[in-house]
Amino acid sequence: MPHSRAWSRSLWRSLALLGLAVAIGAPLGLGWQALALAALLGWALQYRALARLLRAASGRGRLPAPSRWGAWSELESRLRRRERQARARRRRLVAMLRVYRSAAEALPDAALVLSRPGAAVAWANRASERLLGVSHPRDLDTRLSDLVRSPRLDAWLQQGATEPLSDLPSPVDPAVQLGLQLIPFGDRHALLIARDMTRLARLEQVRRDFVANVSHELRTPLTVVHGYLEMLEPDEHPDWAPLVREMRRQSARMAQLVEDLLTLSRLEARDAAEDEHVAMRPLLATLLREARALSQQRHRLALEDSAGVDLAGGPSELHSAFSNLVANAVRYTPEGGSVTLRWRRHADGSLLFEVADTGPGIAAEHLSRLTERFYRVSRSRSRESGGTGLGLSIVKHALQLHRAQLEIDSTPGHGSTFRCRFPAGRALPRDRD
Repeated sequence: MPHSRAWSRSLWRSLALLGLAVAIGAPLGLGWQALALAALLGWALQYRALARLLRAASGRGRLPAPSRWGAWSELESRLRRRERQARARRRRLVAMLRVYRSAAEALPDAALVLSRPGAAVAWANRASERLLGVSHPRDLDTRLSDLVRSPRLDAWLQQGATEPLSDLPSPVDPAVQLGLQLIPFGDRHALLIARDMTRLARLEQVRRDFVANVSHELRTPLTVVHGYLEMLEPDEHPDWAPLVREMRRQSARMAQLVEDLLTLSRLEARDAAEDEHVAMRPLLATLLREARALSQQRHRLALEDSAGVDLAGGPSELHSAFSNLVANAVRYTPEGGSVTLRWRRHADGSLLFEVADTGPGIAAEHLSRLTERFYRVSRSRSRESGGTGLGLSIVKHALQLHRAQLEIDSTPGHGSTFRCRFPAGRALPRDRD
Protein backbone atom coordinates (compact mmCIF):
# COMPACT_ATOMS: atom_id res chain seq x y z
CA MET A 1 0.00 0.00 0.00
CA PRO A 2 1.51 3.40 -0.97
CA HIS A 3 2.45 5.78 1.81
CA SER A 4 -0.13 8.48 0.93
CA ARG A 5 -2.96 5.96 0.58
CA ALA A 6 -2.14 4.46 3.99
CA TRP A 7 -2.32 7.84 5.69
CA SER A 8 -5.52 8.89 3.88
CA ARG A 9 -7.17 5.59 4.70
CA SER A 10 -6.20 5.93 8.37
CA LEU A 11 -7.50 9.51 8.41
CA TRP A 12 -10.85 8.58 6.81
CA ARG A 13 -11.31 5.71 9.28
CA SER A 14 -10.74 8.10 12.20
CA LEU A 15 -13.15 10.66 10.76
CA ALA A 16 -15.73 7.95 10.08
CA LEU A 17 -15.51 6.73 13.68
CA LEU A 18 -15.97 10.27 15.01
CA GLY A 19 -18.84 10.94 12.57
CA LEU A 20 -20.61 7.71 13.55
CA ALA A 21 -20.32 8.63 17.25
CA VAL A 22 -21.82 12.08 16.61
CA ALA A 23 -24.61 10.58 14.49
CA ILE A 24 -25.55 8.17 17.27
CA GLY A 25 -25.13 10.55 20.22
CA ALA A 26 -26.71 13.74 18.76
CA PRO A 27 -30.33 12.45 18.65
CA LEU A 28 -29.96 11.44 22.28
CA GLY A 29 -28.47 14.80 23.29
CA LEU A 30 -25.11 13.16 24.02
CA GLY A 31 -23.15 14.41 20.98
CA TRP A 32 -20.09 15.71 22.86
CA GLN A 33 -20.00 12.71 25.14
CA ALA A 34 -20.19 10.32 22.18
CA LEU A 35 -17.46 12.29 20.36
CA ALA A 36 -15.18 12.12 23.39
CA LEU A 37 -15.84 8.39 23.78
CA ALA A 38 -15.04 7.79 20.10
CA ALA A 39 -11.82 9.82 20.37
CA LEU A 40 -10.84 7.79 23.44
CA LEU A 41 -11.54 4.56 21.57
CA GLY A 42 -9.44 5.75 18.58
CA TRP A 43 -6.59 6.68 20.91
CA ALA A 44 -6.79 3.23 22.56
CA LEU A 45 -6.60 1.51 19.16
CA GLN A 46 -3.58 3.63 18.19
CA TYR A 47 -1.89 2.86 21.51
CA ARG A 48 -2.56 -0.87 21.07
CA ALA A 49 -0.95 -0.84 17.62
CA LEU A 50 2.05 1.08 18.97
CA ALA A 51 2.39 -1.32 21.92
CA ARG A 52 2.44 -4.29 19.52
CA LEU A 53 5.32 -2.74 17.59
CA LEU A 54 7.25 -1.86 20.77
CA ARG A 55 6.89 -5.40 22.13
CA ALA A 56 8.09 -6.85 18.83
CA ALA A 57 11.02 -4.41 18.60
CA SER A 58 12.18 -5.03 22.19
CA GLY A 59 12.21 -8.83 21.83
CA ARG A 60 14.00 -11.27 19.54
CA GLY A 61 10.85 -12.72 18.03
CA ARG A 62 9.32 -11.97 14.69
CA LEU A 63 6.90 -9.11 14.11
CA PRO A 64 3.21 -9.89 14.77
CA ALA A 65 0.66 -10.38 12.03
CA PRO A 66 -0.20 -7.08 10.31
CA SER A 67 -3.01 -5.06 11.84
CA ARG A 68 -5.81 -3.54 9.82
CA TRP A 69 -5.43 -0.02 11.11
CA GLY A 70 -4.26 2.05 8.14
CA ALA A 71 -0.83 3.64 8.56
CA TRP A 72 0.08 1.17 11.31
CA SER A 73 -0.50 -1.68 8.90
CA GLU A 74 1.83 -0.03 6.33
CA LEU A 75 4.48 0.59 8.99
CA GLU A 76 4.31 -3.02 10.18
CA SER A 77 4.60 -4.28 6.61
CA ARG A 78 7.68 -2.17 5.96
CA LEU A 79 9.31 -3.23 9.22
CA ARG A 80 8.56 -6.87 8.42
CA ARG A 81 10.15 -6.49 5.00
CA ARG A 82 13.27 -4.92 6.53
CA GLU A 83 13.37 -7.67 9.13
CA ARG A 84 13.38 -10.30 6.39
CA GLN A 85 16.17 -8.47 4.55
CA ALA A 86 18.21 -8.12 7.75
CA ARG A 87 17.80 -11.83 8.55
CA ALA A 88 18.90 -12.75 5.03
CA ARG A 89 21.88 -10.40 5.27
CA ARG A 90 22.88 -11.89 8.64
CA ARG A 91 22.67 -15.39 7.18
CA ARG A 92 24.94 -14.36 4.30
CA LEU A 93 27.42 -12.70 6.65
CA VAL A 94 27.52 -15.74 8.92
CA ALA A 95 28.07 -18.00 5.91
CA MET A 96 30.88 -15.76 4.62
CA LEU A 97 32.44 -15.60 8.09
CA ARG A 98 32.44 -19.40 8.29
CA VAL A 99 34.09 -19.63 4.85
CA TYR A 100 36.78 -17.09 5.77
CA ARG A 101 37.41 -18.76 9.12
CA SER A 102 37.70 -22.16 7.44
CA ALA A 103 40.15 -20.69 4.93
CA ALA A 104 42.24 -19.16 7.74
CA GLU A 105 42.20 -22.45 9.64
CA ALA A 106 43.44 -24.27 6.53
CA LEU A 107 46.49 -22.01 6.17
CA PRO A 108 49.85 -23.72 6.83
CA ASP A 109 51.08 -20.40 8.29
CA ALA A 110 50.14 -19.17 11.73
CA ALA A 111 47.62 -16.32 11.54
CA LEU A 112 46.81 -14.29 14.66
CA VAL A 113 44.57 -11.25 15.05
CA LEU A 114 46.10 -8.92 17.63
CA SER A 115 44.38 -5.99 19.27
CA ARG A 116 46.42 -2.81 19.53
CA PRO A 117 47.93 -1.42 21.66
CA GLY A 118 49.25 -4.25 23.80
CA ALA A 119 49.25 -6.93 21.08
CA ALA A 120 46.66 -9.08 22.87
CA VAL A 121 45.44 -12.17 21.03
CA ALA A 122 41.93 -11.70 19.63
CA TRP A 123 41.91 -14.82 17.43
CA ALA A 124 44.32 -17.49 16.20
CA ASN A 125 44.15 -20.35 13.71
CA ARG A 126 45.19 -23.96 14.29
CA ALA A 127 48.70 -23.46 12.86
CA SER A 128 49.37 -20.87 15.58
CA GLU A 129 49.47 -23.60 18.22
CA ARG A 130 51.85 -25.72 16.12
CA LEU A 131 54.28 -22.89 15.34
CA LEU A 132 53.89 -20.43 18.25
CA GLY A 133 52.13 -22.40 20.97
CA VAL A 134 49.19 -19.97 20.89
CA SER A 135 45.74 -21.56 21.06
CA HIS A 136 42.29 -20.09 20.57
CA PRO A 137 40.20 -19.63 22.72
CA ARG A 138 42.56 -20.66 25.54
CA ASP A 139 44.88 -17.68 25.07
CA LEU A 140 42.21 -15.13 24.18
CA ASP A 141 42.97 -11.57 25.39
CA THR A 142 46.52 -12.57 26.47
CA ARG A 143 49.49 -10.48 25.37
CA LEU A 144 51.60 -12.19 22.71
CA SER A 145 54.79 -11.28 24.59
CA ASP A 146 53.45 -13.22 27.60
CA LEU A 147 52.83 -16.30 25.46
CA VAL A 148 56.02 -16.24 23.35
CA ARG A 149 59.06 -15.52 25.49
CA SER A 150 61.54 -13.89 23.13
CA PRO A 151 63.50 -10.63 23.65
CA ARG A 152 63.79 -10.25 19.87
CA LEU A 153 60.01 -10.50 19.47
CA ASP A 154 59.42 -8.00 22.30
CA ALA A 155 61.84 -5.50 20.78
CA TRP A 156 60.33 -6.01 17.33
CA LEU A 157 56.80 -5.31 18.59
CA GLN A 158 57.89 -2.30 20.65
CA GLN A 159 59.63 -0.78 17.61
CA GLY A 160 56.42 -0.97 15.60
CA ALA A 161 57.15 -4.15 13.60
CA THR A 162 57.42 -2.15 10.40
CA GLU A 163 59.86 -4.64 8.86
CA PRO A 164 59.50 -8.45 8.75
CA LEU A 165 61.27 -10.42 11.47
CA SER A 166 63.28 -13.42 10.26
CA ASP A 167 65.14 -16.33 11.87
CA LEU A 168 63.06 -16.38 15.05
CA PRO A 169 63.23 -19.80 16.78
CA SER A 170 59.81 -21.32 17.41
CA PRO A 171 58.90 -21.56 21.12
CA VAL A 172 57.42 -24.99 20.39
CA ASP A 173 60.47 -26.38 18.56
CA PRO A 174 63.70 -24.30 18.59
CA ALA A 175 64.87 -26.15 15.45
CA VAL A 176 62.07 -24.46 13.49
CA GLN A 177 62.93 -21.01 12.15
CA LEU A 178 60.03 -18.59 11.78
CA GLY A 179 59.55 -15.48 9.67
CA LEU A 180 57.06 -12.95 11.11
CA GLN A 181 55.19 -10.10 9.47
CA LEU A 182 52.69 -7.74 11.11
CA ILE A 183 49.94 -6.26 8.91
CA PRO A 184 47.84 -3.51 10.55
CA PHE A 185 44.17 -3.24 9.59
CA GLY A 186 41.32 -1.19 10.95
CA ASP A 187 41.97 1.22 13.81
CA ARG A 188 42.91 -1.17 16.61
CA HIS A 189 43.86 -4.52 15.09
CA ALA A 190 46.74 -6.16 13.24
CA LEU A 191 47.25 -9.51 11.53
CA LEU A 192 50.39 -11.41 12.51
CA ILE A 193 51.62 -14.00 9.99
CA ALA A 194 54.24 -16.52 11.15
CA ARG A 195 55.73 -18.75 8.45
CA ASP A 196 57.97 -21.80 8.80
CA MET A 197 61.24 -20.69 7.14
CA THR A 198 63.32 -23.70 8.22
CA ARG A 199 63.70 -25.19 4.75
CA LEU A 200 64.57 -21.84 3.19
CA ALA A 201 67.07 -21.15 5.98
CA ARG A 202 68.74 -24.52 5.36
CA LEU A 203 68.90 -23.88 1.63
CA GLU A 204 70.41 -20.44 2.28
CA GLN A 205 72.99 -22.00 4.60
CA VAL A 206 73.83 -24.61 1.95
CA ARG A 207 74.30 -21.83 -0.58
CA ARG A 208 76.56 -19.88 1.77
CA ASP A 209 78.65 -22.96 2.56
CA PHE A 210 78.94 -23.81 -1.13
CA VAL A 211 80.08 -20.32 -2.09
CA ALA A 212 82.53 -20.15 0.80
CA ASN A 213 84.01 -23.61 0.12
CA VAL A 214 84.31 -23.09 -3.63
CA SER A 215 85.85 -19.65 -3.15
CA HIS A 216 88.32 -21.03 -0.62
CA GLU A 217 89.31 -23.91 -2.90
CA LEU A 218 89.78 -21.56 -5.86
CA ARG A 219 92.13 -19.27 -3.97
CA THR A 220 95.17 -21.59 -4.08
CA PRO A 221 95.09 -22.54 -7.79
CA LEU A 222 94.44 -18.92 -8.71
CA THR A 223 97.45 -17.84 -6.67
CA VAL A 224 99.60 -20.42 -8.47
CA VAL A 225 98.36 -19.40 -11.91
CA HIS A 226 98.83 -15.72 -11.17
CA GLY A 227 102.35 -16.42 -9.83
CA TYR A 228 103.42 -18.21 -12.99
CA LEU A 229 101.96 -15.41 -15.11
CA GLU A 230 104.03 -12.89 -13.16
CA MET A 231 107.13 -14.91 -14.03
CA LEU A 232 106.52 -14.43 -17.73
CA GLU A 233 108.13 -11.28 -19.06
CA PRO A 234 106.17 -9.81 -21.98
CA ASP A 235 109.33 -8.13 -23.33
CA GLU A 236 111.04 -11.49 -23.80
CA HIS A 237 108.17 -12.73 -25.95
CA PRO A 238 106.77 -9.78 -27.89
CA ASP A 239 104.27 -11.95 -29.73
CA TRP A 240 102.80 -13.13 -26.45
CA ALA A 241 102.84 -9.76 -24.72
CA PRO A 242 99.13 -8.88 -25.28
CA LEU A 243 98.07 -12.37 -24.21
CA VAL A 244 100.19 -12.32 -21.05
CA ARG A 245 98.91 -8.89 -20.03
CA GLU A 246 95.27 -9.95 -20.59
CA MET A 247 95.77 -13.18 -18.63
CA ARG A 248 97.34 -11.23 -15.77
CA ARG A 249 94.43 -8.81 -15.73
CA GLN A 250 91.82 -11.56 -15.80
CA SER A 251 93.56 -13.65 -13.14
CA ALA A 252 93.81 -10.60 -10.88
CA ARG A 253 90.12 -9.89 -11.43
CA MET A 254 89.22 -13.50 -10.62
CA ALA A 255 91.34 -13.37 -7.46
CA GLN A 256 89.52 -10.19 -6.42
CA LEU A 257 86.18 -11.90 -7.10
CA VAL A 258 87.16 -14.82 -4.87
CA GLU A 259 88.23 -12.44 -2.10
CA ASP A 260 84.93 -10.56 -2.35
CA LEU A 261 82.95 -13.81 -2.19
CA LEU A 262 84.86 -14.89 0.93
CA THR A 263 84.31 -11.48 2.52
CA LEU A 264 80.60 -11.63 1.76
CA SER A 265 80.36 -15.17 3.20
CA ARG A 266 82.05 -14.06 6.42
CA LEU A 267 79.68 -11.11 6.77
CA GLU A 268 76.59 -13.26 6.17
CA ALA A 269 77.70 -15.77 8.80
CA ARG A 270 77.74 -13.13 11.56
CA ASP A 271 74.82 -11.66 13.49
CA ALA A 272 76.41 -8.44 14.76
CA ALA A 273 79.64 -6.50 14.54
CA GLU A 274 82.15 -6.22 17.34
CA ASP A 275 81.79 -2.95 19.22
CA GLU A 276 85.37 -1.76 19.11
CA HIS A 277 86.45 1.86 19.20
CA VAL A 278 87.02 2.81 15.56
CA ALA A 279 89.06 6.00 15.24
CA MET A 280 87.50 7.80 12.31
CA ARG A 281 90.28 10.34 11.66
CA PRO A 282 92.93 7.76 10.61
CA LEU A 283 90.29 5.67 8.84
CA LEU A 284 89.21 8.65 6.74
CA ALA A 285 92.85 9.45 5.96
CA THR A 286 93.36 5.86 4.79
CA LEU A 287 90.30 6.03 2.57
CA LEU A 288 91.53 9.29 1.03
CA ARG A 289 94.96 7.73 0.29
CA GLU A 290 93.27 4.74 -1.35
CA ALA A 291 91.13 7.05 -3.47
CA ARG A 292 94.21 8.99 -4.59
CA ALA A 293 96.04 5.80 -5.51
CA LEU A 294 93.07 4.58 -7.54
CA SER A 295 92.41 7.96 -9.15
CA GLN A 296 95.99 8.58 -10.32
CA GLN A 297 95.32 12.36 -10.23
CA ARG A 298 92.44 12.07 -12.67
CA HIS A 299 89.84 13.42 -10.20
CA ARG A 300 89.42 16.16 -7.63
CA LEU A 301 89.26 14.51 -4.20
CA ALA A 302 88.08 16.17 -0.99
CA LEU A 303 87.50 15.11 2.62
CA GLU A 304 85.08 16.80 5.06
CA ASP A 305 85.16 15.72 8.71
CA SER A 306 82.65 17.69 10.77
CA ALA A 307 81.20 14.98 13.04
CA GLY A 308 83.90 15.30 15.68
CA VAL A 309 83.23 11.78 17.02
CA ASP A 310 84.44 8.24 16.50
CA LEU A 311 82.35 5.14 15.85
CA ALA A 312 81.64 1.89 17.69
CA GLY A 313 81.89 -1.11 15.39
CA GLY A 314 84.15 -3.56 13.61
CA PRO A 315 87.20 -1.90 12.03
CA SER A 316 87.60 -4.40 9.19
CA GLU A 317 83.89 -4.41 8.29
CA LEU A 318 83.67 -0.61 8.31
CA HIS A 319 86.83 -0.24 6.24
CA SER A 320 85.53 -2.80 3.74
CA ALA A 321 82.18 -1.01 3.40
CA PHE A 322 83.63 2.51 3.13
CA SER A 323 86.44 1.54 0.74
CA ASN A 324 83.98 -0.16 -1.62
CA LEU A 325 81.92 3.02 -1.81
CA VAL A 326 85.01 5.14 -2.40
CA ALA A 327 86.38 2.76 -5.05
CA ASN A 328 83.04 2.72 -6.90
CA ALA A 329 82.87 6.52 -6.90
CA VAL A 330 86.39 6.81 -8.33
CA ARG A 331 85.86 4.07 -10.93
CA TYR A 332 82.59 5.42 -12.29
CA THR A 333 83.38 9.15 -12.21
CA PRO A 334 84.81 10.43 -15.52
CA GLU A 335 88.22 12.02 -15.60
CA GLY A 336 88.11 15.60 -14.33
CA GLY A 337 85.17 14.91 -12.03
CA SER A 338 85.14 15.24 -8.23
CA VAL A 339 84.66 12.77 -5.37
CA THR A 340 83.92 14.04 -1.86
CA LEU A 341 84.09 12.02 1.37
CA ARG A 342 82.06 13.36 4.31
CA TRP A 343 81.82 12.29 7.94
CA ARG A 344 79.15 14.35 9.69
CA ARG A 345 76.36 14.26 12.24
CA HIS A 346 72.72 14.66 11.19
CA ALA A 347 70.25 16.91 12.98
CA ASP A 348 68.49 13.86 14.46
CA GLY A 349 71.76 12.66 16.03
CA SER A 350 72.53 9.90 13.54
CA LEU A 351 76.03 9.64 12.06
CA LEU A 352 76.53 9.86 8.31
CA PHE A 353 79.40 8.72 6.12
CA GLU A 354 78.80 10.01 2.59
CA VAL A 355 80.57 9.53 -0.70
CA ALA A 356 79.39 12.06 -3.30
CA ASP A 357 80.57 12.06 -6.92
CA THR A 358 79.88 13.94 -10.12
CA GLY A 359 79.59 10.80 -12.22
CA PRO A 360 76.89 9.88 -14.74
CA GLY A 361 74.30 9.09 -12.06
CA ILE A 362 71.91 6.16 -11.83
CA ALA A 363 68.33 5.93 -13.06
CA ALA A 364 65.64 5.51 -10.39
CA GLU A 365 64.56 2.04 -11.58
CA HIS A 366 68.01 0.65 -10.69
CA LEU A 367 68.38 2.07 -7.19
CA SER A 368 66.41 -0.62 -5.36
CA ARG A 369 68.50 -3.41 -6.90
CA LEU A 370 72.00 -1.99 -6.60
CA THR A 371 72.84 -4.09 -3.51
CA GLU A 372 71.95 -7.40 -5.20
CA ARG A 373 74.85 -9.72 -5.95
CA PHE A 374 76.30 -9.20 -9.44
CA TYR A 375 73.62 -6.66 -10.39
CA ARG A 376 74.98 -4.22 -12.96
CA VAL A 377 73.42 -1.01 -14.23
CA SER A 378 75.57 -1.16 -17.36
CA ARG A 379 77.53 -4.30 -18.22
CA SER A 380 79.85 -2.50 -20.60
CA ARG A 381 80.71 0.18 -18.04
CA SER A 382 81.27 -2.51 -15.37
CA ARG A 383 83.72 -4.38 -17.60
CA GLU A 384 85.66 -1.20 -18.20
CA SER A 385 85.87 -0.42 -14.47
CA GLY A 386 86.92 -3.95 -13.52
CA GLY A 387 84.42 -4.30 -10.67
CA THR A 388 83.21 -7.68 -9.39
CA GLY A 389 79.56 -6.73 -8.88
CA LEU A 390 79.74 -7.59 -5.15
CA GLY A 391 80.90 -4.29 -3.66
CA LEU A 392 77.50 -2.84 -2.71
CA SER A 393 76.31 -6.22 -1.46
CA ILE A 394 79.30 -6.25 0.89
CA VAL A 395 78.45 -2.70 1.96
CA LYS A 396 74.84 -3.65 2.73
CA HIS A 397 75.78 -6.68 4.86
CA ALA A 398 78.51 -4.80 6.70
CA LEU A 399 76.08 -2.02 7.59
CA GLN A 400 73.43 -4.50 8.72
CA LEU A 401 75.89 -5.85 11.27
CA HIS A 402 76.09 -2.30 12.68
CA ARG A 403 72.29 -1.75 12.55
CA ALA A 404 73.00 0.92 9.93
CA GLN A 405 71.34 1.71 6.62
CA LEU A 406 72.57 2.44 3.11
CA GLU A 407 70.83 5.37 1.41
CA ILE A 408 71.35 6.26 -2.25
CA ASP A 409 70.53 9.59 -3.90
CA SER A 410 71.23 9.72 -7.60
CA THR A 411 70.02 11.55 -10.68
CA PRO A 412 71.19 10.72 -14.21
CA GLY A 413 73.63 13.37 -15.34
CA HIS A 414 74.02 14.91 -11.86
CA GLY A 415 76.09 12.38 -9.94
CA SER A 416 75.35 10.15 -6.95
CA THR A 417 75.60 10.23 -3.17
CA PHE A 418 75.94 6.98 -1.21
CA ARG A 419 75.16 7.51 2.46
CA CYS A 420 75.80 5.18 5.42
CA ARG A 421 73.51 6.16 8.32
CA PHE A 422 74.53 4.89 11.77
CA PRO A 423 72.39 5.10 14.93
CA ALA A 424 73.28 7.92 17.31
CA GLY A 425 74.09 5.35 20.00
CA ARG A 426 77.22 4.27 18.08
CA ALA A 427 78.92 7.65 18.53
CA LEU A 428 82.01 7.60 20.74
CA PRO A 429 84.14 10.52 21.99
CA ARG A 430 87.01 11.10 19.61
CA ASP A 431 90.46 10.08 20.72
CA ARG A 432 92.88 12.93 21.24
CA ASP A 433 95.87 12.79 18.92
